[in-house]
Amino acid sequence: MRVFVAALVTETNTFSPFPTSYEDFIVHEKGSASDSMLGVVPKVFRERVEADGHTVIESITAYAEPSGRTIKAAYERLRDRILGDLESAGPVDMLLLMLHGAMVAQGYDDCEGDILTRLREIAGEAVIGVVIDPHCHLTKTMVEKADLIIIAKEYPHIDFADRAHEVYDICQKVSRAEIRLAGALMDTRIVGFYPTFDPPMRGIVASLTQAEKSPSILSASIGHGFPWADVEDVGTRVLVYANDDASDAARVAAKIAERLYEARVALRPNYPSIPESLDRASTMNGQIVLGDFADNPGCGASGDSTFFLKAMLERNVTDAVIGAFWDPLVAKVCASAGVGATLNIRLGGKCGPTSSDPVDLEVEVMGVVENHTGGAWGGRIPMGLSVWLRTGGIDIAVCSIRTQLIERDSLTGLGIDLDSKRIVVVKSSNHYQTGFRPGSDALWHVNSPGALPSDFSSLPYTKRDTNYYPRSQNPWAEHGMPSAILFGRKTMMAN
Repeated sequence: MRVFVAALVTETNTFSPFPTSYEDFIVHEKGSASDSMLGVVPKVFRERVEADGHTVIESITAYAEPSGRTIKAAYERLRDRILGDLESAGPVDMLLLMLHGAMVAQGYDDCEGDILTRLREIAGEAVIGVVIDPHCHLTKTMVEKADLIIIAKEYPHIDFADRAHEVYDICQKVSRAEIRLAGALMDTRIVGFYPTFDPPMRGIVASLTQAEKSPSILSASIGHGFPWADVEDVGTRVLVYANDDASDAARVAAKIAERLYEARVALRPNYPSIPESLDRASTMNGQIVLGDFADNPGCGASGDSTFFLKAMLERNVTDAVIGAFWDPLVAKVCASAGVGATLNIRLGGKCGPTSSDPVDLEVEVMGVVENHTGGAWGGRIPMGLSVWLRTGGIDIAVCSIRTQLIERDSLTGLGIDLDSKRIVVVKSSNHYQTGFRPGSDALWHVNSPGALPSDFSSLPYTKRDTNYYPRSQNPWAEHGMPSAILFGRKTMMAN
């Protein structure tokens, strides 16, 4: 067999004040992305294909930190590179892809649907399998143009490699005509945010795995949706594949959708504010880790919000660390001054009202790392020139490449001793649980001000209808459970 492998990944916050340009993408040439955060999926594909004695034709793996809409020319350039590589490859038997599912570009609200449509035109009847992120917009075009889409079950996304193995295994069976895929896509009419480590979402994720134990069910996924995107298909959807029986897939999808719907109130984010969190932390012993929810670069925020830092300074918090602030100018000036230097800086607050105002501080430069990186599920995330600063009893991490923190070495790699810190504030919404929950005595998300409001009832959508929870308390009241969209390879190829 001849197997084509490619990846194009970014998550788009359409409310973000700055767009995603071509220069924002890290583009790995064929086979060079193994050590990157998302390189694990193409690596699994490549290793499985080679182990089975097939031929790999590998295109690019391209990733950009979430931000605003991708510039049209940038998306088309990356898309056309992948399309061109497929055309140059000649006939292939399978396409194995890593896409995000919530990429929006100028003129393209459904980038994944667009690229899958164009790949299908070139690939003909070749089997197309895709791994995507839970924070996706599952569109009718996507599920009709791909044979198989499998979504990471966990948030934090610790299971991308597992899902890549599943995509490969199922696509192999389709290619050998051992199974015939038939699927169902169901809209729950919920807009939400679902960390999977804790109940009730923990049990719902377990129900996906349980459903897949049925002989006829090949895959069950939940597309959480990415709330901060003004597109028609934003929201939580269920995607199930069965072997040659779309009605069976629809039956399972309905059960999962109903369970999500029944738990919608319990699943709604209800996090304490910054003052409430600092009050609570002051009464507790041990290390407290707090997620600066609304300033998560991993969801398109700027990473330079000062709301949390100002509250800590006003309360004279000590034995604390916060980061990482995205402020390349401060990082450069402090690095030039060198370790041991004391200087006055103006930190953060540079990207608009959701960043608050800059904070003027006298800081001591404690550490400098020229090309810093942070861990992420076995890969590395570039942070660029980064510095460790200290003011009073607060240590501050500042980076030059905008990114959220996932593992502790993002801070300890700068020289910060986390064991001595009582309060650790991390600019991340949920992924930080992967590395920061172990070793902490308490951890929770904080409803901080910023670019990612957690009240989904008031988001200024213009493209989806308003009959969704939590804007409506019971969006199924009038017409009942939404009908599933049924699809399958036989139907798709006939169309």
